[in-house]
Amino acid sequence: MGNTRKKRSEIDPDISSTQKRRSFITDEAREAYLISLAYDLVEKRLLEGTATSQETTHFLKLGSSKERLEKEIMEKQKVLITAKTEQIKSQKQVEELYANALSALRSYSGNSEDMED
Repeated sequence: MGNTRKKRSEIDPDISSTQKRRSFITDEAREAYLISLAYDLVEKRLLEGTATSQETTHFLKLGSSKERLEKEIMEKQKVLITAKTEQIKSQKQVEELYANALSALRSYSGNSEDMED
């Protein structure tokens, strides 16, 4: 069997020439666009009944309860990491405040390192 892949413009003749080739500011924007095109293509294949078994299996897995649970766990881990990062930043600020307070108390009591006897 030969590779019979068609260009998106061959599959969807409604695509204008400006949509055929776009320039993107970031790689992330380009990647998001390409992912969107791939999803559109697979959606069309699923509707037409021409999707490959790999394409069908991919979307079946996305809909599984295990996948949803794993996605939820990852979201919660993301929140936890963000909270830990904020806690570390806050702890550093508290340490700086204590250091400044101790320095101020030393200078008020006459024990400052900056003062010369």
